[in-house]
Amino acid sequence: MTDTPRIPAPAPPRHGPLVLGHRGASADAPENTLAAFRLALAQGADGVELDVWRCATGEVVVFHDEDTRRLAGVSKVVPDASYRELQALDVGAWKGSRFAGERIPRLEEALEAMPGAVINVELKSRGGEAELARAAAEILRTARAEERVVVSSFDWRLVAAFQAAAPRIPVGLLFEGSRAWRLRVAAGSRLLAPQALHPDRALVTPERVRAWKRRGLAVNVWTVDDPAELRRLAELGVSAVITNVPARAVEALRGAGRP
Repeated sequence: MTDTPRIPAPAPPRHGPLVLGHRGASADAPENTLAAFRLALAQGADGVELDVWRCATGEVVVFHDEDTRRLAGVSKVVPDASYRELQALDVGAWKGSRFAGERIPRLEEALEAMPGAVINVELKSRGGEAELARAAAEILRTARAEERVVVSSFDWRLVAAFQAAAPRIPVGLLFEGSRAWRLRVAAGSRLLAPQALHPDRALVTPERVRAWKRRGLAVNVWTVDDPAELRRLAELGVSAVITNVPARAVEALRGAGRP
């Protein structure tokens, strides 16, 4: 492990957790597009969660699925396609004519479109591609975004590769309720020393939040749309909630101490 000082994970407001739009304001706009990111901020979100792959020509592109068919109606395997091929796709029309022409953005474009916003960058993987981790690290450093990002992944090999490339930028371990999740998270936390944990909301209990926070970890919970659940998590003291409906989350948390 490096001795390079780490930047802490982005801190929540004084009252209540951060609100991060899941792939932007994805209930109302086409996910992982600049339109969705701008709408999330307009709805009062503190920032967004987005997903990135490294495409065949080396660009780091913002997209969730490995294949583009669900959103573009055309099948391209993102890591195997060139940026030119991906840029030609319309990933907005499926959400309505007003979004027709939305394109797959590069990570740099997303950062530029949201100056000052908190951004959770999720590294996508089909097998621990260290090149993606290194490329994302370079983009974040060049954009001077270190103090407003946290980088996470379900593939903890990518988290380790990112730490090696950018030891000062905070990372989070993404996880859900698989069979041995407790042992896996305990081992991953010891080996990787992350700044944050990113649990599925179903795993979040008062006892676990207290234990995680005692260890100095930010607790960023996904994906939460129900107002009562949002308020429950705020009362537990989680650091951030990731939601498809930022406007609803902001309104729900206003009654839980968030200004």
